[in-house]
Amino acid sequence: MNILMPTDFSENSWNAISYALSFFKNVYTNFYFLHVEPTEWEDEEENLQTIQIKAKNSAKAFQTLLERLGEQKLNKKHQFFTSLERSHFVEAIRQQVTERDIDFIVMGTQGANGYKKATVGSHSTDVITRVKCPVMVIPENATYRAPKNITFPTDFNISYKNKVIHTLKQVCYFNDSSLSVLYLYKKSKELTERQESNKSFLKEQLLEIEHSFHYTRNDTLEEAVESFVTSHDTQVITMMAKNLNFFQHILFHPVAKKISYHKEIPFLVLHE
Repeated sequence: MNILMPTDFSENSWNAISYALSFFKNVYTNFYFLHVEPTEWEDEEENLQTIQIKAKNSAKAFQTLLERLGEQKLNKKHQFFTSLERSHFVEAIRQQVTERDIDFIVMGTQGANGYKKATVGSHSTDVITRVKCPVMVIPENATYRAPKNITFPTDFNISYKNKVIHTLKQVCYFNDSSLSVLYLYKKSKELTERQESNKSFLKEQLLEIEHSFHYTRNDTLEEAVESFVTSHDTQVITMMAKNLNFFQHILFHPVAKKISYHKEIPFLVLHE
């Protein structure tokens, strides 16, 4: 298993790393820590100086990170690698995904600069929407809890490709998790013919893992998710990147006072 972990060396980034080490504790894993420096400088002479200084600082930060990892009880199934890139952030991620044959990207919702007006930070948003690789987003206040219950909100309107099904099964196998498929509706829970077909296909594909189907009604999608994940003690929420309607409301919705799942529960975004 190859895991890419973009890092800005912040505490939030360290929290994401700590979570990933626990989540993949049962899996032989190569962790690739990546720090990306932007490429825009105005003065050519200052450019060289800045590159040298930043490269030196990043090397020190990586050394500190590895030393911090060494202070943990290291898992013999895990190996660590570091990489510094000067590039546009998303392009650097895409390159690493291809070159390292990355299976999952794991990153925090906020880095050193933060992004307070949305549920996830700008870098996380860019990776989720522009890189076709499963992305696990770790909220800054999340603490690791064994992921025994994973919730999968869906409206059954989108067909489920083999890659999505494979990833769903995979994350359940990692920690012997059960999957709760959650259908959210506002008015009627009656499904169309297309929805019934997609549901039946999903049900058939999930026979190998412990799973259940649930229906819930609420005025807003985020309130429905909040209610369900609380009552069902959910440790991870997983969603399809293709389902933009759900993303707008559940993942990218501005922070509401009564909604807390985005602060504590990791999101796993699935790509086809």
